[in-house]
Amino acid sequence: MGTPDPDTIKASIQAQRDAMLALFDQLGQDGLDEPGVSRDPYGAGEQRAHATVTKAAQAMGLEISHDAAANLYMTLPGRDRAAAPLVIGSHLDSVPHGGNFDGAAGVLAGLATVAALRTMHLTPDCDVVVMGIRAEESVWFQVSYIGSRGSLGSLPDGALDVRRVDTGRTLAEHIADCGGDPQALLARARHFDPAQIHAYVELHIEQAPSLVEARRSVAICTGIPGNFRYPDAWIEGRHDHVGLPRRFRHDAAMAGAEFAMALDAVWAEYDANGIAMACTLGRFHTDPTAHGMTIVPGAFHFSLDVRAYDQTILAGLEEKVGRIIAGIEQRRAVRFHLGTPARAAVGLVDPAIAGGLEAAASLQGIDVLQIGSPASHDAAAFGAAGVPMGMIFVRNENGSHNPREAMTIEDFLDGARVLLQWVVTGFNGS
Repeated sequence: MGTPDPDTIKASIQAQRDAMLALFDQLGQDGLDEPGVSRDPYGAGEQRAHATVTKAAQAMGLEISHDAAANLYMTLPGRDRAAAPLVIGSHLDSVPHGGNFDGAAGVLAGLATVAALRTMHLTPDCDVVVMGIRAEESVWFQVSYIGSRGSLGSLPDGALDVRRVDTGRTLAEHIADCGGDPQALLARARHFDPAQIHAYVELHIEQAPSLVEARRSVAICTGIPGNFRYPDAWIEGRHDHVGLPRRFRHDAAMAGAEFAMALDAVWAEYDANGIAMACTLGRFHTDPTAHGMTIVPGAFHFSLDVRAYDQTILAGLEEKVGRIIAGIEQRRAVRFHLGTPARAAVGLVDPAIAGGLEAAASLQGIDVLQIGSPASHDAAAFGAAGVPMGMIFVRNENGSHNPREAMTIEDFLDGARVLLQWVVTGFNGS
């Protein structure tokens, strides 16, 4: 048969509504941990989620495989099995007590796409691989893009030795428990050669309420921020009596407060100049077992995440943070211990893919926004490896990493329609 018209494409996605609702419901049960879900990476919650989508993919007749990082690949064979594949992916883990749609929506959009291709009896020119990616949420291991970088052979040095924050066990141990091969990852084994991937596309719920504000269901991503992070930083001062005059103090908590306000001033300056960036102090505390109301804090602990959409701007921010710290150390007679930084490169969206997705939305009669992602995504790891990539965002009430995520099935299907239209238009399956 020839290339289907937009109405047929729309109908084929709408036909997946009940199956997708059932899958979302099951994924919610897989990670249920009131409030919200906790699909812990390389743990029981993520394992159950992978089993759920594997079962659904097997029912569709897709080929199932895994790699050394225990990522899941669900493949619809194309006409030319030797051609570079299209990868549609996202992650199935969540933050602790997160929402049900962050990550999972992208995997299910891939399954809805291949199911619709089957319904329309279309065979794509190349393999279409739906990828269930492991361990995207860095809060657990404090390393970014574990699954996606594992698939590309680009895990950072030392990553396999980091410990999950709740279990205290290493990433290597957790991967082995889930059927992966840490030794192969250590040897830089990779499932994908980036030069042999046609494209990577990811659908994800929005993190900021841009679509909610604009009353639109779908957006096309213009870029993913890179970041530098200090997961386990602390300030060393000196424990003293609260009656000590200010000039004698080495107050680590006040140094932390000054640091926070200086970062906020930098953010306000960049914001006023129209430069998109963000900084977050996720942990920010004294040690309650050592400090109390009558003790000047001699230690203060924090984590820092700074992100921007341009690598030069990001490098400049890192230098600025260094100068802020040097000034505080001199003024307050304290010392900052930042520890080993973690980094993620800026994710550059392929202009041709972004343009193709916008054209697909137009064919489907869906008015889209263009927005930069405020968050990190596995797509950035593929982009950093040189793979052409793009992203679709779907409207979501109440933000992500929130048990009250509220993407509607109608908005999800709109995003899946854009994705399917792009696949059909771009690959002209018949």
